[in-house]
Amino acid sequence: MKKILVSLLTLISSAILFAQQDAQYTQYMYNMSVINPAYTTGNLGIVNLGALHRTQWVGVDGAPKSSNLFAHTPINDKVEVGFSLINDNIGDVVKENNLYADFAYKLDLEEYGNLSLGLKAGVTFFDVNFDGFMLESGDVFTDPDFANNINKSYFNAGLGAYYNKDNYYVGLSIPNILNAKHLDRDNGRYQGTEQMHVFLTGGYVYEINDLFKFKPAFMTKMVKGAPISLDITGNVLYNDQIEFGLGYRVNDAFSAMVNVRATPELRVGYAYDHTTGNLGPFSSGSHEIFVLYDFDIFNLDRGFNKSPRFF
Repeated sequence: MKKILVSLLTLISSAILFAQQDAQYTQYMYNMSVINPAYTTGNLGIVNLGALHRTQWVGVDGAPKSSNLFAHTPINDKVEVGFSLINDNIGDVVKENNLYADFAYKLDLEEYGNLSLGLKAGVTFFDVNFDGFMLESGDVFTDPDFANNINKSYFNAGLGAYYNKDNYYVGLSIPNILNAKHLDRDNGRYQGTEQMHVFLTGGYVYEINDLFKFKPAFMTKMVKGAPISLDITGNVLYNDQIEFGLGYRVNDAFSAMVNVRATPELRVGYAYDHTTGNLGPFSSGSHEIFVLYDFDIFNLDRGFNKSPRFF
């Protein structure tokens, strides 16, 4: 039997009904290909691999856990392709897996930078298991909205645009255009519908001196039925190797983060969120880790060092 708190019911309801449904990321600037299919690097011959795991609201029963795995690579100077696998888990009751393929076409604007347009398409596997669902009092929970398990798969698609120069970028994307319907009650009236999320992102690299660079960034997430989410981040990069900074998610959390370029190919990072919202008194915060690896599939000896990838 699954004995869980009312807080879990609240979390599950927010995942199924109108709310912020896509996973939350603090280190979004290193997770861009998941958010925006138009994200490109332009590093021919290099496969950019990445993985991220987030444990949210530690200490809250049934709090979300999110993981993703992604890869992308240019196949020529205009086209970049990739894939992403995204897993969201709420209390081992609501489980969602998304498998997407990405396609981006890059326009070289010469001295004006690059503009990429992207498409994302794939399948979502949505599973909810309410078997043995009980309140802390021991009473069986009998709300009709939670009476039947859900096991569905459905197609989804997304699109995006990404503009960048060497020292800044701006992106606009909708990773999930189609509104999948989860709960069907009262002769076809749907109680739960997944809403499309609109992401607006941006970042800049300001060179303070030969050793230090300042990297402000932001991410805005908009979805019907929920307040606008705004992340503001300020990182300092030392010697193109060690990066540390602070962030603020409006009315939700303060963040601290650090990442290290352990080798020319490998970067690892960690972030901690201190929750300031309603769940703050019940949570010890959120933790997030990521790993990025640039794999040279042709083992090319270019004879020179390319500019480091800042985003």
